[in-house]
Amino acid sequence: MKRSNIIGCGSYLPERVVTNEELAATISTTDEWITSRTGIKQRHVAAEGELTSDLALKAGERALENSGVDAASVDLLILATTTPDNTFPATGTKVQSKIGMVNGAAFDVQAVCSGFIFALSVADSFVRTGQMETVLVIGAETFSRILDWDDRSTCVLFGDGAGAVVVQAGNGDENNASEVFSGNNVGRGILSTHLHSDGKYTDLLYVDGGPSSTQSVGYVRMNGREVFRHAVVNLASVVDEALDANSLLREDIGWLVPHQANKRIIDGTGKKLGIPDSKVILTVDQHANTSAASIPLALDIAVKDGRIKRGDLLLLEAMGGGLTWGASLVRW
Repeated sequence: MKRSNIIGCGSYLPERVVTNEELAATISTTDEWITSRTGIKQRHVAAEGELTSDLALKAGERALENSGVDAASVDLLILATTTPDNTFPATGTKVQSKIGMVNGAAFDVQAVCSGFIFALSVADSFVRTGQMETVLVIGAETFSRILDWDDRSTCVLFGDGAGAVVVQAGNGDENNASEVFSGNNVGRGILSTHLHSDGKYTDLLYVDGGPSSTQSVGYVRMNGREVFRHAVVNLASVVDEALDANSLLREDIGWLVPHQANKRIIDGTGKKLGIPDSKVILTVDQHANTSAASIPLALDIAVKDGRIKRGDLLLLEAMGGGLTWGASLVRW
């Protein structure tokens, strides 16, 4: 069976930056209140007329450039998003056309903040079974479009952005034979992905609208305290599940690349796992919660600034509305 290798990454953030101080001028909040509870200092917001497909296109183009892959050779494009351009068609098909992908297929995956992990799992499955050779996986969101800007419990938490990776088939046996990394001999690539959901908790984090219910977009609503409680427990559990599946230990993790929802959740998960802050990629202070875009955004930044290096063992994890949660173990 083939193995999926992540051979390149890219990201894009809208030009407009909204600071905590700017928000404090329009709603009852302060920079200190937001920072102490979330770790967020600023967020990027899409310009008027700038769509999710626009953000996705730019991140996808940068990932392809970084990997040295031409769009014409991409077999599949998977776009993880909760904020599509339209109810249909899938936003991924719009990106497919604009990016110059002439073969294969494109579709969207919706698992909110876990969307990138779910999309990566789908890509990995297609590659492992030999159906696809090269897959472009993108997480992109314009969450600012579904925020109630009078609700300080939610509007301060989210931002817009996009991140992407190129996944390509490789031979797992050849990887293991040619590359031995510290601690074990697991070769390069996506080692495993682990997905979960529990629909009993839909009322903890949701949007109060939709074409089937209200015929309107609606706004984000959240029970923050309960989301926090479930997040720390579920994320620690799925991390251990991924490690156990690969006969690895917590201390084998080179970098934890978590969904950037809230610094308290990230700190709580790291503490529960015994992972020091020095091994955690943190970008929530600069980008806020960009939902399905947050993991590939954080990944791209850490690769580009040199923290993540060839051979590092990465643990990607996320939890989102649904509730959904998942993890992926990757040898970079």
